[in-house]
Amino acid sequence: MLAGWYEKIGPAAEVIEIGQMSAPEAGPGEVRVRLSASGVNPSDVKRRAGWRGQPIAYRRIIPHSDGAGVIDQVGPGVPPARLGERVWVYNGQWQRPFGTAAEYIALPASQAVRLPDGLGFVEGACLGIPAMTAHRCVFADGPVAGQTVLVTGGAGAVGHYAVQLARWGGATVIATVSSEGKGAHARAAGAEHVINYRSEDVAVRVRECTGGRGVDRIVEVDFGANLAVSQAVLKPHGVIAGYASMSVPEPVLPFYRLMGMNATVRLVFVYELPAPAMAQACSDITAWLQSGTAKHLIAARFPLAELARAHEVVEGGRQVGNVVIDIGGGG
Repeated sequence: MLAGWYEKIGPAAEVIEIGQMSAPEAGPGEVRVRLSASGVNPSDVKRRAGWRGQPIAYRRIIPHSDGAGVIDQVGPGVPPARLGERVWVYNGQWQRPFGTAAEYIALPASQAVRLPDGLGFVEGACLGIPAMTAHRCVFADGPVAGQTVLVTGGAGAVGHYAVQLARWGGATVIATVSSEGKGAHARAAGAEHVINYRSEDVAVRVRECTGGRGVDRIVEVDFGANLAVSQAVLKPHGVIAGYASMSVPEPVLPFYRLMGMNATVRLVFVYELPAPAMAQACSDITAWLQSGTAKHLIAARFPLAELARAHEVVEGGRQVGNVVIDIGGGG
């Protein structure tokens, strides 16, 4: 099979190779997916670059956790009826050497989720990390119907899905963005209120949007940097669900302030969600996709031969939407 891989940490153009490898076989409880598309996430490029001094975990790594294609082989214990099923996959390269930047991947059958009719492989490859992170942040603490949810970074890959899932769940959504163009994406996703954090006082605007009541939940893209605003706008008994804190990696927690609000601080690491949470996310995401309201932002597409270039684009952080590798398998 054709695959992209790296065998040492370093810049994408220097360490990523493209070549032929043996295709994997589906083991017990596994399926093999002939991939059509592979999603590139920030965590993929950070691992390849050795983020925070992390060494390479395996002799050779085929990167990427997310992808989509067709099941072409099932292992012992998997119903043969799954052959030919169109699927999206998640956690493809988590604690495993070989991910989705290849023509084939073998992985546990539960990590290959049926792709609803009418949804393309490119869109399916965007779902794993972003949509499952968004789902956990929005719904981990129960239904959101009738609540107000603040999504910071509402045009980002996770934020864009969080806006949509919160609206699907019956919430009023406020989104923060950094530009008018990103604001348009957040509104199109369903945000009723959009705040430009570069030109507006977020805390003041949130209070205006909520009639002074504040928000029930916050889906937080930069936990440490936004902590002062979060304290100012969160209702008593509210939830801050943080999935990143790049600007302030080791924030100081205002313990007694948050304790006095009876607040919940939920830290979300999508790769290690409990199995029931993963199953619920897959079920809810499928229902949301089948509702026909889902919108997907595709920022750029690259052939597998340009895998290094795709990594560089994601590393630059200026794209709005997902970056996808076109692999071409699976029909």
